[in-house]
Amino acid sequence: MTFVEEAAIHISPLAAPSKDFARRLMSIGENRLELLMVEVQEERERLLHAILLALAVALFAFLAGVALTIAVVLLFWSLSPVGVLLGLTAVYVGAAVLLYGRFAALLHNWKSFPATIGELRKDRACLEKCLA
Repeated sequence: MTFVEEAAIHISPLAAPSKDFARRLMSIGENRLELLMVEVQEERERLLHAILLALAVALFAFLAGVALTIAVVLLFWSLSPVGVLLGLTAVYVGAAVLLYGRFAALLHNWKSFPATIGELRKDRACLEKCLA
């Protein structure tokens, strides 16, 4: 028996746990990748739905705003044309500032891929615990 054959016999029992660990690690990685892909698809669909709804809301709000503006201007034109236009401008600026604040808060609190990140953190903690 050669030295290489003897070394292979002695290493074989040591390699089994490493192979199992590598298989488990690959399986966990595959599961996490599948979860990430599902979340990417869900995120894309949710974002598209939100954009379409926002566009529809904006369109109808704009049409309603135009109709209301015309009605208010015609109603109060005889009293003070400049005052009516300035008043409506103030209302529109106030609404824009309020909506911008809500939009900024929405972007600040947006979390992408929370399940994948949570699972990866659990995996890291478990791996650190096993290796410690």
